[in-house]
Amino acid sequence: MIKVEIFGLKPTLGFEIKGHAGYGEEGEDIICSAVSSAAYMTANTITDIISVEPETLICEDGLMKLKLDESSAQKCSDILDGFVLHVNSLCEEYKKYMKVTISEV
Repeated sequence: MIKVEIFGLKPTLGFEIKGHAGYGEEGEDIICSAVSSAAYMTANTITDIISVEPETLICEDGLMKLKLDESSAQKCSDILDGFVLHVNSLCEEYKKYMKVTISEV
């Protein structure tokens, strides 16, 4: 199961994604691909387009974590809100394979 933790709302400070969906074989799992693509697009937009340096950015097999300070999060709020909307939509469709939680920071 993919577990997505969203750090706060309004502003969202970042996210952590752990695990694998187990929906399909490795390299062919559409849920893992969708979540990974959304996470990498979000991280790349923040770092390479908006030019914000995250407090934390970890990208490993089965783990991705991105966390911003509050000032940077305000600057990146639209992209982070879009990420939250996207993973929540995926979770609605694939409840057995992923879970989204929101933690207070």
